[in-house]
Amino acid sequence: MRSTLLSRRDLEFLLYEWLDVEALTERERYSEHSRDTFDAVLDLSEQLATEYFAPHNKRNDASEPTFDGERVTLIPEVGRALSAFAAAGLPGASMDYELGGTQLPTAVAQASFAWFHAANPGTGAYHFLTVANANLLSTYGSAEQVERFVKPMLTGRFFGTMCLSEPQAGSSLADIVTRAEPREDGTYRLFGTKMWISGGDHELGDNIVHLVLAKIPGGPAGTKGISLFVVPRFLVGSNGEIGERNDIALAGLNHKMGFRGTVNTVLNFGEGRWTPDGEAGAVGYLLGEPHRGLSYMFHMMNEARIGVGLIAAALGYTGYLESLDYARTRPQGRTKGAGDPAAPQRPIVEHADVKRMLLAQKVYAEGALGLVLYCARLVDEQRTTDSDDERRTLTLLLDILTPIAKSWPSQWCLEANSLAIQVLGGYGYTREYNVEQHYRDNRLNPIHEGTHGIQGLDLLGRKVTQHGGASLRELDSRVRATIAAARKEDANEFADPLEASWERLVQVTASLFASGDIERALANSSVYLEAFGHITLAWIWLEQLLAAQGREGDFYSGKRQAARFFYRYELPKTGPQLDLLGELDTTTLEMRDAWF
Repeated sequence: MRSTLLSRRDLEFLLYEWLDVEALTERERYSEHSRDTFDAVLDLSEQLATEYFAPHNKRNDASEPTFDGERVTLIPEVGRALSAFAAAGLPGASMDYELGGTQLPTAVAQASFAWFHAANPGTGAYHFLTVANANLLSTYGSAEQVERFVKPMLTGRFFGTMCLSEPQAGSSLADIVTRAEPREDGTYRLFGTKMWISGGDHELGDNIVHLVLAKIPGGPAGTKGISLFVVPRFLVGSNGEIGERNDIALAGLNHKMGFRGTVNTVLNFGEGRWTPDGEAGAVGYLLGEPHRGLSYMFHMMNEARIGVGLIAAALGYTGYLESLDYARTRPQGRTKGAGDPAAPQRPIVEHADVKRMLLAQKVYAEGALGLVLYCARLVDEQRTTDSDDERRTLTLLLDILTPIAKSWPSQWCLEANSLAIQVLGGYGYTREYNVEQHYRDNRLNPIHEGTHGIQGLDLLGRKVTQHGGASLRELDSRVRATIAAARKEDANEFADPLEASWERLVQVTASLFASGDIERALANSSVYLEAFGHITLAWIWLEQLLAAQGREGDFYSGKRQAARFFYRYELPKTGPQLDLLGELDTTTLEMRDAWF
């Protein structure tokens, strides 16, 4: 029976026929792997997601975590699923052998994780955060910190979080007030409150390792004064033994619209409820150098942003497959003009408007998954190249694609979930079917790890202008190479509109800053993000079309039809957006509070 979580056939197309991840095995880091090991990981991931994660997805949503003032309680299926995930070695899928990882390409690891996000994002989030935490620690931590905290995370004994935001600061990290006071023994004592901490308190493992942004008194103001600290829930001895409870108190739980199975917390550091040595303050260990915490945290945040795009793509994908399955089995209506009212009804998949909604879901979900895996392939190349110049080029590409990889799937795979509900009609709006939960779960993704508006400001305000526009030039060269390849394949019906849209985007980008009025240039950065994202996805779809070129069968015909749909129904949406941007419209800037 075909899975309604993801399409294994599409994963194989994306990984092997388009991105050619098998070629990565020629690089030393991945030389012990092969197509066989990649397929084995995908097989195992599908099996575990189907058997351990998917069955409790609805119960996880209905029975969200509770806090009795002392302990957080989760349904038992969550722990069993995460134990199975850890026993399979998946937390360290892409990490070094020396750390206990399996050193898989990032692209394969992301394809593996997609199964779990599609099956149960509430449970999958615990390891999603832990893996990102471990990657940051292994990059910037000391050998002792890696030994003490990272290795237990890869075995599933420890879990990890990221603690950035605070109630009064929100996304404005310059305004955080959590402080870290140095002590003579080289440790720090942290005092403050952190908000929206997913996985911040539970009993799933032996420990929770918090990565906490805080300011050392006397440091620079704003973001330049932020440092990063490792603050475990329980102190860990040099021999790895679990010690006393750290001074971290759970102040309460946040109750969200979706992702209800992921405990979301408010944490108080240095409340005095637990004082390991009689002195108040949560014991923390400085990670790296003082006042460089935000740059370190961006390592985790950028990984998490692409990961958010993966979650959104997976939720859009499973909603698409479920609505497709429903449309194939739900009879309703007859052919227009049919003379016999007693003629058999036909499946709704045969109705043109239902086909439109399914095609839209297909291009959103398959396009989003393709974009995220493309970014993962860039990470693999960046990680293994011997050329500093190539590494810089790949970094520039990842820089400009990251806000798109986070925001585009979050926006348009949410729309896919909305269309899935519409395909099911009244049934789609009921809790008896999965698609309404997919929508609620996916609605988080345009918000966390940087809202849609923040991604727009990051893209337009930083990424397209950094290093004299170097990131945009690198992406430009790739887009134009695809256009040239399409012309050689007589695919001008795609090459022409992509070239026109791309050139218009580049032109508008230059005109936005020509006035010298930065506030005006950035006023419609979210519109810019949407237009940039849609044109980028047109490029991704042309890449997939070329990979399917000359191949026969329903799968490849579906790819070609999806590309045609995107170019005829979706890409034209960017025209009015680019017009608005080109006019440097000031409607939003001129609006006043009193006028609302």
